[in-house]
Amino acid sequence: MQEGAETFFLPGSRPDGVLLVHGFTGSPSEMRLIGEYLNRAGYPVLAPRLAGHGTTVEEMARTDWRHWYASVVDGYRVLSGHCRQIHLVGLSMGGLLALKLGRELPVSRVACLSAPVYINDSRLRFLPFYRLFRSYAPKRRRVLPGVDPRYLVHYDRTPLRCVASLLDLIRDVTRLLPKFSAPLLVVQSQGEHTVKPESAQYIYDQAGSQEKELCWLQKSGHLITLDTERETVFTRVLEFLRRSP
Repeated sequence: MQEGAETFFLPGSRPDGVLLVHGFTGSPSEMRLIGEYLNRAGYPVLAPRLAGHGTTVEEMARTDWRHWYASVVDGYRVLSGHCRQIHLVGLSMGGLLALKLGRELPVSRVACLSAPVYINDSRLRFLPFYRLFRSYAPKRRRVLPGVDPRYLVHYDRTPLRCVASLLDLIRDVTRLLPKFSAPLLVVQSQGEHTVKPESAQYIYDQAGSQEKELCWLQKSGHLITLDTERETVFTRVLEFLRRSP
């Protein structure tokens, strides 16, 4: 287990709880600050570690999106034992998993942060070819000025098998969006380079929710729970969750 990658639970006084879902090759650490913020507002918060994450990249290579989704469902079941209603807040791939869970199980509200539909990497079309010769691709080290490294626990390589599974997850979620009905908040930075911003517009346009909101950021990168506009993200998410009856 990587230090700092553990699942965390923060008990709260409210009857509605928040399930936080981290991103691809990341860990619950990237959800810690938003979790503490929501917990100070009274929400019980659970951030599960997804299968294959926070341990070794070789272990992740033995998993796919169904394993990651099962981790989210497990977290939902645990939090349901403490709370009458469940809200979902997912970052990046975690946003996709939150959308899928919000379609398949009863949830109150879903906040989808930096979720990918269109990924800004021209190499993806050559993925089947790359997988013939290599199993992993190096990742650039994430550095966010002023952010403690303990909130950036992640892998320095990406299993290409898992990239292919992520693309399968994207296809699955985009098919279910028209039938998605939970209140939805979509937050996306115009300035990031991992996910194309039109991903957020697509999710917003295609979601069947009667209540939905699209919030644009301008200065942040992909990890909007940690970057320079994180307080804006925290505030918008909290305002959105508080609308729950």
